[in-house]
Amino acid sequence: VKKLVGGVNGLLKNNTVTKIMGTAVFVNDHQVKVIAENQDDSSNEATVIDFDFAIIATGSKPVIPPIPGSNHPDVITSNEALSLETVPDSMCIIGGGVIGCEFASVYNAFGCKVTIIEMLPEIVANMDQDIVKPLKAKLLKEGIEIFTRTKVESIQEGSASLAVMTSSEAGEKVIAAQKVLLSVGRKPELDTLELDKAGIETERGAIKVNQRMQTNKRNIYAVGDCNGGVMLAHVASAEGIVAVETIMGKRSQIDFRTIPYCVYTKPELASVGLTEAQARDQGYEVKVGNFPMAVNGKAMIMGETTGVVKYVTDAATGEILGLHMAGPRATDLIVEGALAIRLEATVAELMSTIHAHPTVGESLMEAAHAVNGEAIHLMR
Repeated sequence: VKKLVGGVNGLLKNNTVTKIMGTAVFVNDHQVKVIAENQDDSSNEATVIDFDFAIIATGSKPVIPPIPGSNHPDVITSNEALSLETVPDSMCIIGGGVIGCEFASVYNAFGCKVTIIEMLPEIVANMDQDIVKPLKAKLLKEGIEIFTRTKVESIQEGSASLAVMTSSEAGEKVIAAQKVLLSVGRKPELDTLELDKAGIETERGAIKVNQRMQTNKRNIYAVGDCNGGVMLAHVASAEGIVAVETIMGKRSQIDFRTIPYCVYTKPELASVGLTEAQARDQGYEVKVGNFPMAVNGKAMIMGETTGVVKYVTDAATGEILGLHMAGPRATDLIVEGALAIRLEATVAELMSTIHAHPTVGESLMEAAHAVNGEAIHLMR
């Protein structure tokens, strides 16, 4: 990360972009003042900047749920989880979404005893459950405990560790853990901006924007997590480009159908487009094709055969509606599905596209063949 940040700083310098370190506060819709870290809001030394256009990109911060005991020093968020100097003996993760499962995989690999608590019926509930199932099975096999449909009532201090008090249909349960990780989502970071002074409207704690990332003040834009949309780094980057191109007079906007969603667990999960359930809800007659990683040659070589590739297609036209993957390099290969959706590609076109052997990517071609029951490397 440090190297990437250094590279960005180099690009800013190379493009003669002035960088001022401090906290920006709106004065009006054409001025901000920047308060340096060693100053306060009343300082006369604050730098005032006049602007024709402004782009807000303040990101987000972890949500702290109203759980009694969540302010204990051994209760942490993803921010602190990235910088712990020692691996705890045990960790209870509240929230079985993307962030929770990623940290569960990491800390379990370091030898930490991990427990996941999720209120919903399944972990990573926003993804197609056909790809979540292999992940859940692998996590359980690795010794991670998973409790779904379970609510955390409180976090209490025990004699040697924290006691996480939970309840579910099965009754009450106490989970002991040295550290508790809160991973129940993120929210826009807007606290210090004083948006009201610029007349910028918000909705449910996020800055309201149109398809071109403009706020209600058309000369001010908001990109990334602060606008409450899809909270992913690559989406924030794309939104930044849309904002700049709009300022330069181009009519630019994002195709949200082709945003890849990635989960960096083992196996990796990746998804783009509609899930099978979403496609059916939208009225499509759906055909799906599944191909297991267990019979992919490259996955065998890598020793990572847990996973599946699933295409969701329109039965009437053969158009690709969604691609969902669990397995090695899924997060690298999902772009093939994004491109297919963007270009309105069909199953037949993917079937006839030669994929190199041996590669994990072959499994995408095989899954396309499987849509019509024509996968060569599957037993009938």
